[in-house]
Amino acid sequence: MSAITRFTRRFIPAFVLLLCMATVATAFETRARSAFVVDLATGTVLLAKNADTPLPPASMSKLMTLFVAFEALRDGRLSLDEKLPVSQSAMDYGGSTMFLDTTDRVTVEDLLRGIIVLSGNDACVVIAEALSPDGTESGFARFMTQRAKTLGMTNSTFINSNGWPAAGHRMSMRDLALLARRIITDFPQFYPLFAETEFKFDGRAPQNVKNRNPLLTLGIGADGLKTGHTAEAGYGLVGSAKQGDRRVVFVISGLDSARARAEEAEAIVNWAFRQFAERKVVSANNVIAQADVFMGEAAQVGMTAAQDKSTLVPIAAGAQITAEVVYNGPVQAPISKGQALGELIFAFDGLPQVRIPLVADRDIARAGFLGRIKTVSGILLKRLNEGPAAPDASPDAAEG
Repeated sequence: MSAITRFTRRFIPAFVLLLCMATVATAFETRARSAFVVDLATGTVLLAKNADTPLPPASMSKLMTLFVAFEALRDGRLSLDEKLPVSQSAMDYGGSTMFLDTTDRVTVEDLLRGIIVLSGNDACVVIAEALSPDGTESGFARFMTQRAKTLGMTNSTFINSNGWPAAGHRMSMRDLALLARRIITDFPQFYPLFAETEFKFDGRAPQNVKNRNPLLTLGIGADGLKTGHTAEAGYGLVGSAKQGDRRVVFVISGLDSARARAEEAEAIVNWAFRQFAERKVVSANNVIAQADVFMGEAAQVGMTAAQDKSTLVPIAAGAQITAEVVYNGPVQAPISKGQALGELIFAFDGLPQVRIPLVADRDIARAGFLGRIKTVSGILLKRLNEGPAAPDASPDAAEG
């Protein structure tokens, strides 16, 4: 039997007393049937309501068509000035359109603006057929479903390219937020298109030239991304706003009117920025706690974060914080500086846990012969003082 006993030490680090002065914001009570709000830099989830339920996404699913198109542009499989033909199936779509017909050949740049600003169902199909493995919209939808899985969007299934009502066409709010984040971070050269408020394509659709995103003109930092509406899905919005160095991405769905969508979206943006502030909670190389060492030249080793860590801290008054350092110990020597030892785990009320890996702050060599003898002797003496172990009274041990 090994002389070392494995156990878990849990204790609250002293620095948490400072954080306790910060307190938690009141949870946001959204009218949306489903919602997801995340701070982009820290990854802090501020709100999740039915966030992993696959739901009809309506035109918000056009973001996946755009993402695939952006990848094709990045890889050289499309170019912005390339002109694509319009099929009869694209022309036959109703709802929001660019009013394309089969005599048109439209540049990819115009098609992207048509999808983003005008929510053109027909424009989506033109892009889809150009990039589809088999030249069909349904083939493109199958490809989008496969690509979404590789991105971590596990609750998304596409039947078409534009969110037209179809059985099985589903996305979760968390998936939509993940997709929005990828568009923002992976394609900064195309992201400004989402802030355009008007696109007058060829003068042929004067009734459909305005971006439906209600936040773009409010001066609150909103710059994207996509609205959606069908009778089944209700009114929804994948939105993003930036104020200072912070960016928030949010998704809401299931509102009962365009006005309700606008009011809810603005309220969420104001809440996310006014009720939380980003703060550095751990500095690299600052010792957070001490871990007991077994058979080492020192009895303890400091545990420190390998790098600075910032998170969102609620700024309203009157809240609770829970925190602890967890590690398996005592830690067997020798120990190397930077060796993973445990975690600092803390959470403010209403927010998810933050887990920060902790590492050894220095090398601890294995103790010499006399030191090891002293350690083992101490363990044996402790066991003798504790007396014999109680007999096993379990049912399995009662009878032979």
